[in-house]
Amino acid sequence: MTSAARADNGPGAADAAPEPDRKTPGRPRSARADEAITEAMLDLLAEGLTFEALTIEAVAARAGVGKATIYRRWPNKESMLVDAIARLKGELPTVPGTSLRDDLVAVLRPVGTIRSTRAGQIMPCLVPELRRSPELQGVYHRAMEPRRELLRQVLRTWRDKGELRADLDIELAAVMLIGPLLAQNVLFWNPNLPREGLPERLVDGILAGIAAR
Repeated sequence: MTSAARADNGPGAADAAPEPDRKTPGRPRSARADEAITEAMLDLLAEGLTFEALTIEAVAARAGVGKATIYRRWPNKESMLVDAIARLKGELPTVPGTSLRDDLVAVLRPVGTIRSTRAGQIMPCLVPELRRSPELQGVYHRAMEPRRELLRQVLRTWRDKGELRADLDIELAAVMLIGPLLAQNVLFWNPNLPREGLPERLVDGILAGIAAR
């Protein structure tokens, strides 16, 4: 194995020397360094670098830190990607709790606007690699699980209030709501479908089938 390969698989002997930003035991790690590292990773992906070709060394160079700084925070680039995707997606949306429709639109609206965001540049580049790599699929699912669970909670809450069918398949309903938005934003499946107001129109259309009768 080459020294370059060893450098990407874990901290090597060359990284053992103390760095200027090394913290004393018990001292919190630098949030600024965390941000610089995740931003560097996202920048490289947005520029078209594949995840397979992405290296810890490249991220460290872009962030202006040493590889040891990264390895003190993440054991590998897969774990880095979980945090990077979470940062890319931003905070979970706030659910108003005012109505079933309002709650669903609040959860879906960020997905409906992804094409015009930085996430819209990066996520389509990851799709082919997600198909090839079960490991990367696992990384993606860990990053997305909090958002899936938020949608499940909304559906469960309004089902228990009698607003949705009692026999509703929660997982299927979640796919029905999210799937069309992903198809439009990642694949641009139907260029004749206007993006404006799509989350609202999608919720209105699907509620006709899953609302309580």
